[in-house]
Amino acid sequence: MNEGFVQWWSLMTTMEQVYWIIALPSSVIFIFFMVITFFGGDGNAEFDGDIDDGIPFQFITIKNLVGFFTIFSWTGLACIQGGYSVLTVILCSSIAGILMMLAMATIFYLMSKLTESGNVNLKKSIGSIGEVYLVIKNNRKAMGKVQLKIEGTFQTLDAITDDDEDISTGGLVDIIDVTNNNVLIVKLSSK
Repeated sequence: MNEGFVQWWSLMTTMEQVYWIIALPSSVIFIFFMVITFFGGDGNAEFDGDIDDGIPFQFITIKNLVGFFTIFSWTGLACIQGGYSVLTVILCSSIAGILMMLAMATIFYLMSKLTESGNVNLKKSIGSIGEVYLVIKNNRKAMGKVQLKIEGTFQTLDAITDDDEDISTGGLVDIIDVTNNNVLIVKLSSK
């Protein structure tokens, strides 16, 4: 077996050998990343231990570099087998590798946009009706609680009123505003 490998290796040009040296380890690492990603791992840790987060579009990451070298090397080997010139092989393999990096960066960028923040935009509650859960004292004397549906989920939120009378439990209120610290300003509903 060793003789067959040595003979196969010695029949290659230096350029083919270089592309094979890049293709084999990068392909193994690429497959490793695919497997750990499939099983829920990130596989994109940087050398200092940080995860590639916070930057919306990242072109140069470990995954993208592995993808570049994998596609670069296999495209180069295909071009060499096709009988292309050295310049054409390098150009085609480089373009293919860069396109792979761009595709992977775009995919991960779009995937990051699919996450939800989990924050509810309370401004969307203005104009809606809620039900008092805990008594709201008049003229902002004490905060109460209001239950209402916002963005498809029921929420129990702090509320105050400028009304002259307390709003008792079970009463319906109109949400008229939201304070800077996310407290609803309500008034007794006329409905």
